[in-house]
Amino acid sequence: MKWSWRIGRIAGIDVYMHVTFLLILGWVGINYYLPRHSLADTLYGLIFISVLFAIVVLHELGHALTARRLGIATRDITLLPIGGVARLERMPEDPRQELLVALAGPAVNVVLAVGVFVFLGPTGSLAEPQNLQMVGGNFLVKMFWINIVLAVFNLIPAFPMDGGRVLRALLALKMEYVRATEIAATTGQILALFFGLIGLFYNPFLVLIALFVWMGAAGEASMVRMRTALRGIPVSHLMMTDFQTLSIHDSLSDAVRHILSGSQYDFPVLDQGVVVGVLTRSGMMSALASEGQGGRVSEVMNREFQTADPSEMAQTAFRRLQECECRTLPVVRDGRLVGILNSENFC
Repeated sequence: MKWSWRIGRIAGIDVYMHVTFLLILGWVGINYYLPRHSLADTLYGLIFISVLFAIVVLHELGHALTARRLGIATRDITLLPIGGVARLERMPEDPRQELLVALAGPAVNVVLAVGVFVFLGPTGSLAEPQNLQMVGGNFLVKMFWINIVLAVFNLIPAFPMDGGRVLRALLALKMEYVRATEIAATTGQILALFFGLIGLFYNPFLVLIALFVWMGAAGEASMVRMRTALRGIPVSHLMMTDFQTLSIHDSLSDAVRHILSGSQYDFPVLDQGVVVGVLTRSGMMSALASEGQGGRVSEVMNREFQTADPSEMAQTAFRRLQECECRTLPVVRDGRLVGILNSENFC
């Protein structure tokens, strides 16, 4: 994910922190400092939020490791102000497997809460949530209630929360997958409106959650409809056959000339007729800013790229476009470039 920093690697999965995560650190620090103007309180708040997001990472690892057991890899985990996101290479198409993956995250929070309860239960120190103090108090008690809240919140039946996928998986056991997705997405958007209305009067943060849920529900429904519509359609029916290419010997000025003369933004780069890279618009713009138009295409192009075969199904190629976060797939048959495929071909 763009604007993210790698902060570690757990179980073979890279963990990133999005730049916007700094906003919540600043917000927490200020809110803990203001009541008593205490740097010690600020440090307590930052430790507290760090532990909270460590729990979020464990939650996402629950999804990732369960998916791994089902043969699905996880690209990375990213921390955002609203929580964490584990990017799986794909979601299971079997509703039972999707149900297992979706429930694995909240299950981690339940296990953690039970562990804290067993540890604190005999002491009678498990306070009611409304009696918890912002600063001080039993740290483990706070961790107990945080895990309960995370488990319950994530099981709200709305995309992109786990509960939305649980609802979709349960519905898909009885009906067609697209219909199940549409019902789950509609449920999520109704809940988003409810959150938004409450947020307008009581807590502006709920408005942010409402927008997040609304867009997540709409995006999931649109994606599933797209994948379903592409079933049975080969790449050859969608690929562009009228396109420009670049040579490894070309300069960036040649790429600029191609962009200005047409609507193409990414270019396959050839060496003696063989595709050896892809020059993306973002890569070219960065190089132009640092090197000018005299830079060489071979020094800027992306050498790690995905390709498609004209006979494969468009649904598979569409998934590959999503997984590689690239805009363009060169379409190659018997080592020869015969077309290009980009996200616009699916619109």
